[in-house]
Amino acid sequence: MQSHAPVPTRSDSGSAGGPDDPRALRDVAVRVAVTAARHVRARRPEVFAVTGVLAEDSSVATKSHPTDPVTVVDTETEELIRGLLAGLRPDDAILGEEGGGEAEEIKGVRWVLDPIDGTVNFLYGIPAFAVSVAAQVDGVSVAGAVVDVPADAVYSAALGHGATLVEADGTEHTLRCNPVTEVSVALLATGFGYGRARRQAQGALIGRVLPQVRDIRRVGSAALDLCMVASGRVDAHFEHGLSPWDWAAGSLIASEAGARVRTPAPHTMSAAGEVVVAAAPGIAAELDAVFAEAGVFDPIPD
Repeated sequence: MQSHAPVPTRSDSGSAGGPDDPRALRDVAVRVAVTAARHVRARRPEVFAVTGVLAEDSSVATKSHPTDPVTVVDTETEELIRGLLAGLRPDDAILGEEGGGEAEEIKGVRWVLDPIDGTVNFLYGIPAFAVSVAAQVDGVSVAGAVVDVPADAVYSAALGHGATLVEADGTEHTLRCNPVTEVSVALLATGFGYGRARRQAQGALIGRVLPQVRDIRRVGSAALDLCMVASGRVDAHFEHGLSPWDWAAGSLIASEAGARVRTPAPHTMSAAGEVVVAAAPGIAAELDAVFAEAGVFDPIPD
């Protein structure tokens, strides 16, 4: 499979405005995420069987719930990303899913990392997991990259400069949401939490939303869901209980592709149960009304 160049090929990919310009930060995000994705892609067959995983496998631990796994490859990959950023951006703060960091609101640049978004898919050999790297300035995402690891596809965006997809063969696309105008024919993506009570509440929400839309997909990676909104593979995404590393890059990519995006405050963690929403612009207002009636905007704490 062909590997990507470490930076985008967009004509405006230069670092106009200095090292903190969103385009320069996007270049760093892409470079780091692509390198990390290569590591994840190489390590999976070394650590796990082609499909399936044993519950007693020493390479797997759990976090908030027994259904919330972390693998040795997650921790390795975050260490790799942190090391790359230490060399490229030594003065910036970092918040990562596995290694923690600056969780409160801060001034200046903060990198927000998810070394493997979709760890359960990664475990089972389902080809839907990603590396997500975002740069936030004063809590606002200004640059980001999400690499679909199995597809070797790179989504990226810089605030005010659009969003792109570079496929494994180097083909580049400018991303735009679907021109859908009716919720009744909209395809929605969502995800579920790890705790039983949250899942029960999310299941009830699905029962109220599903009759109003074309259908619902559950891919298993919020970062990829948000990129699918950007690329038109789905028309909207909503999910409760995401942490900043789940949405920091993907929400910017969706927004730069034209989506209407709603995210929690940048320091809000999963336990608060706030919702993230991204919707194609032609259905955003109508979908807001459907969601308000269904109770989607209400938090679902863990």
